[in-house]
Amino acid sequence: MSTKKPVLEVRNLRVEFPNRRGNLVAVDDVSFTVNEGEVLGVVGESGAGKSMTGSAIIGLLEPPGRIAGGEVWLDGERIDNLSQEAMRKIRGKRIGMVFQDPLTSLNPLYTVGWQLIETILTHQDLTEAQARKHAIDLLGEVGIPSPEKRIDQYPHQFSGGMRQRVVIALALCVNPRMIIADEPTTALDVSIQAQIIKLLKRLCDEHGAAIMLVTHDMGVIAETADRVAVMYAGRIAEIGPVQDVIKKAKHPYTEGLMGSIPVVGHDLERLTQIEGSMPRLTEIPRGCAFNPRCPQVFDRCRVERPNLIDVDRSSAACWLHANGTSKTEAAQ
Repeated sequence: MSTKKPVLEVRNLRVEFPNRRGNLVAVDDVSFTVNEGEVLGVVGESGAGKSMTGSAIIGLLEPPGRIAGGEVWLDGERIDNLSQEAMRKIRGKRIGMVFQDPLTSLNPLYTVGWQLIETILTHQDLTEAQARKHAIDLLGEVGIPSPEKRIDQYPHQFSGGMRQRVVIALALCVNPRMIIADEPTTALDVSIQAQIIKLLKRLCDEHGAAIMLVTHDMGVIAETADRVAVMYAGRIAEIGPVQDVIKKAKHPYTEGLMGSIPVVGHDLERLTQIEGSMPRLTEIPRGCAFNPRCPQVFDRCRVERPNLIDVDRSSAACWLHANGTSKTEAAQ
């Protein structure tokens, strides 16, 4: 158990989308913490609820989406019940955001320097000259060459990897306590991905910030994260130290994910395949949501939904780890 102070605490978070037939549950009873200087990876297939969880935390759910239950705490202060205006101040100052496409975060009509300086001046009591120097220092810190010249250039004058570095600088410009990075390396080539991963880790170590890294790429998680939460159908299927989850997965879904990743030096004719697909929000089955696809399903899985159960250093939402589950039951 980490002795570091929790920066972010998510408790029993539930996100719903009301419609004519009722409420679609996109995130269902999700709980986790992210500590100082820690990277928590959040992985899963498309539609698992990863990005929705991040959007709920920072108050950017698209209507009619809403937080229908649970709590979000930042440094001991509850933030999910704040007004939009109060949440905007927190997003700019205490929570930084890095999204998949940097062009959605950068205004093409303004220089990157103007955007950085405006953000700094909004949240810090500095002169414009001091803010400009801080912006140049930040661009240098994230690996932009000749930052004193490039600060006056526009987003279209930067490559994709460099734009993503600018977005990271923008997220860091007021020393946030928490950074939420949603697929920050997906649109980048492998060499640039490695540089961004190294940069995130270094910034986490040097600034003591906490990072929630949302991705579908287990390679990125293995290189970057300290712990990992695996999501399935809006719930956490497994959470634990990254090496434990990768090498000793406790949930059949996690085992399938790990088995589907090619390993250098291992000559396999065929990778593991998880049969079927993730259920739609309107068709989540009774019991464990993974039970129609699970190779180890037994009767209890089809009728009763498991909560997270502690197994070694990890936790898994799987009846295989419940006391009293016999090998005969699990083999059915």
